Amino acid sequence: MSVVSLLGVKVLNNPAKFGDAYEFEITFECLEQLQKDLEWKLTYVGSATSSEHDQELDSLLVGPIPIGVNKFIFEADAPDLRRIPVSEIIGVTVILLTCSYDNREFVRVGYYVNNEYDSDELNAAPPEKPIIDRVRRNILAEKPRVTRFAIKWDSEDSAPAEFPPDQPEADIIEDDGTAYGAEEAELEAALIQEEEALKAVDGDEEMAGADDTTGSAGADAKGEDDDESDAGSEDLEAESSGSEDEDIEDEEAEGEGDDDMEMGEDGEPKAATHPRAGNEHPMDEGSHGEVM
Repeated sequence: MSVVSLLGVKVLNNPAKFGDAYEFEITFECLEQLQKDLEWKLTYVGSATSSEHDQELDSLLVGPIPIGVNKFIFEADAPDLRRIPVSEIIGVTVILLTCSYDNREFVRVGYYVNNEYDSDELNAAPPEKPIIDRVRRNILAEKPRVTRFAIKWDSEDSAPAEFPPDQPEADIIEDDGTAYGAEEAELEAALIQEEEALKAVDGDEEMAGADDTTGSAGADAKGEDDDESDAGSEDLEAESSGSEDEDIEDEEAEGEGDDDMEMGEDGEPKAATHPRAGNEHPMDEGSHGEVM
């Protein structure tokens, strides 16, 4: 907490001529008895591009400071024109009112200042060399920029913390690094087990598919063997028919055709005689499942 608090600043002579002195009525409050004086300064910013043209217009030591609300008048001379670039005399600039304790700044008030001629003709066509007697300054007192800084006052307890405060209880707490590592290892092991279980399930499914394929292939091969056996029986039957006497009459030839049909009825069909005979063969259940 700041021992001295700035309560208000009032600009007394505003607007004024460029060469007139600055006057401020300053009000502040002191909460404790101070061992040293307060130093007030007023700085004129001569150029917006370089701090080399800044001018300290005046400084004032105020003390001893009684506890409570205090008020005084601070006066400062106008800036030296020789230290201001000619091109920046006319226009907008800044003045800074600061206060320090023991060379430590704790408050800064900035004001914009507009320097312009007192006639519209000169403002519309300003001369190359400024006419200082016709220049007037206007401090934008309604819009100050106030910045406060925490400093050390007379006691060490008032010094601001330069580093984070010590936390001895943090050293007592057990390090969680080991616990975090154990949790990560456990999670990784669980993931590996899950992957292995999935691989095992996939392997069982592949083996089952291979068995089904083998069964279907065996059924197909069996069906092909049956077809070949039927074809062989047909050939043998045809040979036996061919060995009959060639001079048999037509009626006996028709009787042989009836015998062939009877063989087909006995469960041994002939593919050459009946195109759909293959459809009358009983299908293996595994083979039928494979087609579906």
